[in-house]
Amino acid sequence: MSPKKAKKKEGASSNVFSMFEQSQIQEFKEAFTIMDQNRDGFIDKSDLRDTFAALGRLNVGNDELDEMLKEASGAVNFTVFLTMFGEKLKGTDPEETILNAFKIFDPEGKGVLKGDEIKYYLMSQADKFTETEVEQMFSNFPLDVAGNLDYKNLCYVITHGEDKEQE
Repeated sequence: MSPKKAKKKEGASSNVFSMFEQSQIQEFKEAFTIMDQNRDGFIDKSDLRDTFAALGRLNVGNDELDEMLKEASGAVNFTVFLTMFGEKLKGTDPEETILNAFKIFDPEGKGVLKGDEIKYYLMSQADKFTETEVEQMFSNFPLDVAGNLDYKNLCYVITHGEDKEQE
């Protein structure tokens, strides 16, 4: 390959990586690695199905998975994965970004998550929380009487600094 072509290819991928801070790229890499169940360097339909199953959603249809994969420009390697996130997050405010992360665990859109489930995920995935960190979160954002976390209120407080009910 000529130096000119190599330089062009490097520039194309560096644009994607310049959209995020290094710590964010590392977090996306961890998420990609978790999702790439068969460790082939690509996220395919089987990987998506396994990821949903790990999150407790067992009845994901082929159509839904196909639609997700159609959003990519080709096979979903890490660079494509990062580009897709960049496109999704472009122009979104921090509250919307955080809400979208929680919505992964709330496919019915109820606005609340089971406290014991979110505790499990926080302590077992990616940048693992400690028991103390989870308990601190629950002390600042107590679970309701049914044991659910109101993540919409949590996201609002994280991004605006005040409880919606106090306004």
